[in-house]
Amino acid sequence: MVAAAQHPNIELVTYAEVTAVNGYIGNFTVTIKKKAKYVDWDLCTGCGTCIDKCPSKKNKDEFDLGMGLRPAIHKLFPQAVPGKPYIDAASCTKLTTGKCGVCEKICPTKAIKFDEQDEYVKAEVGAIVMATGYDLFKWEDAYGEYGYGKYPDVISGLEFERLSSAGGPTGGQIKRPSDGKEPKSVAFIKCVGSRDDTKGKSYCSRACCMYTAKHAYQVKTKIEDSEAYVFYMDVRTAGKNYEEFYQRALNAGATYIRGRVSKIYPNGDRLVLKSEDTLLGRPIEVEVDLVVLATAMLPSAGSGELAKIIGFSTDKDGFYQEAHPKLQPVETFSAGVYLAGACQGPKDIPDTVAQASAAAVKVCGLLSKTELATEPMTSEVDSNKCSGCGFCVPICPYGAISLQEIQQRGNHGRPPFIRKVAEVNSSLCQGCGACVPACRTAALNLKGFSDDQLAAEVDALCL
Repeated sequence: MVAAAQHPNIELVTYAEVTAVNGYIGNFTVTIKKKAKYVDWDLCTGCGTCIDKCPSKKNKDEFDLGMGLRPAIHKLFPQAVPGKPYIDAASCTKLTTGKCGVCEKICPTKAIKFDEQDEYVKAEVGAIVMATGYDLFKWEDAYGEYGYGKYPDVISGLEFERLSSAGGPTGGQIKRPSDGKEPKSVAFIKCVGSRDDTKGKSYCSRACCMYTAKHAYQVKTKIEDSEAYVFYMDVRTAGKNYEEFYQRALNAGATYIRGRVSKIYPNGDRLVLKSEDTLLGRPIEVEVDLVVLATAMLPSAGSGELAKIIGFSTDKDGFYQEAHPKLQPVETFSAGVYLAGACQGPKDIPDTVAQASAAAVKVCGLLSKTELATEPMTSEVDSNKCSGCGFCVPICPYGAISLQEIQQRGNHGRPPFIRKVAEVNSSLCQGCGACVPACRTAALNLKGFSDDQLAAEVDALCL
């Protein structure tokens, strides 16, 4: 991240979102909304004085998933790039009540700007790489039997990741959220929301098996005389050296139990898991101090709306749809738009890096050309027939059709007038032909497949 921020050919725009994308391959115009940070980063040195002195320190830290607290002015996470804070307007006393303003008074460079507003900027780009990441399945909405809201010691794998991290809310010490004690026995439940048509998603989230093995290994190595139980459907270790890592967790003492957990209930200050050992064919109960759920990976919030803005499709699960799963795995149906990472489907870090490298090479290959080969079989409009109804515009999956105003000569001595007709951008058109049957006046034709040509083929076959 630091290398990217310092690279002379990379402009890093943070705390911002894309609101509009216009144009086509090699000629995109992207509208970016820079949200108000209330801190002038050109003046800010990142000294952190404002963070230390902010009196509003009881806000839940989103990066620690609500397990830690943060002030109103803060960095998104400790290693954020650039390493400068912004003000959360919803929790800032100055912005909500007009009082306080301590950070503004003590800032040595006068970087605090409470009057800052959102800013819209436009960027001209030749290609777009989508890398919107993922969110986690909201297990609490579907798996009520696991005790959401009642048992604080039932947490997700990402929450366990923060607990075991040296930069997390507990400084790397694994502790129970309920009382801060070190758990001596931890149960891990895999496929919570994955491979579950009734409550979650039908697909496998791919990364869960390996990070659960890592978490179980951390419990065995960090906590003396501890027990780690892993409830699983299947163990999938497809990557290089993944099977060896799984065996390492087993050799460390992790107990793998094949079966789905049906219910979790408390017994004193501990939790009891009811399940079935399908290998032995008998019911089983396990009593533990902490339960960790390996939840499914989902498309990130807002990714679907962003796909609509740019003009490409998503699959049935909401992940971005690639042009071809084997031959074009990083390309979309919109020319010049590429995919990288978990926005296209669940991935771990090695697969994400590989796909990101492929997307970068595709962009380099595109921008290194002086000329661009386009699809020859594109749609064309007979402006004399076009009524300007615009029915073909939303039909086009590539956003290649738009309505343009032209000046029409008047008949029988009438003055000229302005009317709208459809226009096809041949750089965007992929020749799918969806617009042709949608045209009510038969003004649209597909080059190479015109009505006359198709009729001639039928006549030739009938002879």
